[in-house]
Amino acid sequence: MDGLPVIDVGPLVGGGAGRERVAGEIEAACRDSGFFYVTGHGVPEELAARLDAACRRFFELPLAEKLEISMARGGRAWRGFFPVGAELTSGRPDLKEGVYFGAELPADDPRVVAGVPLHGANLFPAGVPELREAVLAWMAALSGVAQAVLGGVALSLGLEEDYFSSGCTADPTVLFRVFHYPPAPPVAPGGGVAGWGVGEHTDYGLLTLLAQDSHGGLQVATPRGWVDAPPLPGAFVCNIGDMLDRLTGGWYRSTPHRVLNVSGRERLSFPFFFDPGWEAEVPPLPSRGAAVGGRPRWDGRDLRAFDGTYGEYLLGKVSKVFPQLGGEVL
Repeated sequence: MDGLPVIDVGPLVGGGAGRERVAGEIEAACRDSGFFYVTGHGVPEELAARLDAACRRFFELPLAEKLEISMARGGRAWRGFFPVGAELTSGRPDLKEGVYFGAELPADDPRVVAGVPLHGANLFPAGVPELREAVLAWMAALSGVAQAVLGGVALSLGLEEDYFSSGCTADPTVLFRVFHYPPAPPVAPGGGVAGWGVGEHTDYGLLTLLAQDSHGGLQVATPRGWVDAPPLPGAFVCNIGDMLDRLTGGWYRSTPHRVLNVSGRERLSFPFFFDPGWEAEVPPLPSRGAAVGGRPRWDGRDLRAFDGTYGEYLLGKVSKVFPQLGGEVL
């Protein structure tokens, strides 16, 4: 099968019969490409439509208004807007602009008081007041879906269904991005690809849930080569990240992916990252060790060699995405 599997996670979300069957489908997908579509998640279409409309209104604002919530104003919370070309992937500028969000924390939260990076309040534009409610409702809804899908991941590994929810995601790191991709020129001088919306990379944590508009552009590195992951109405694209790779000793590999918007139109995408708690450690499962028959990682790294908390791993990654900003505020 060239495309990505579609998995109805309704039994995991609703707690009904069929969870073991769904877990088996998740295992097959994670062993193959680490990517699959999620249906049966229960997130209202009305909420997705409100989020999409509010984000389009924001990106239509003049640049000066968008810069009123620039990431430089978010400080150590690492929130806010960045313009096209400001974010790097593997050292190269991406052809996209976007906004960073995360769990909304009050100023008196102990982590905010202590200046823990990536913790704090979100920045919202005055010109699009409806964006705040849509973003916070979206993060709450997808947190529930992600926790349920991780329950299926746990079952697929022979663990208790609450392995994650009672452990490293009891107080998860929740990050949400909205990306706006202008149309990209498909061919550069000399025949190469120009204007990657996002260059080849893997995600850092446990699980990503991606909503995308109708224009596509996501590509996934499967054992059969690069394949497109076009939008399916009402479905999320789900993929696993580096911490599941580490946890399973490579039995489940975090999969490289990239974005090239050749639709000729603007594209919006909404990646939601559901990851271990900041202070959580994610040691490899003793029963797994090094995966037998697993694919080598695309970057040659051995994630079992990392020793520390997820927060330390994440900081090492994000500081390379905005190196100048990272040097100033982190």
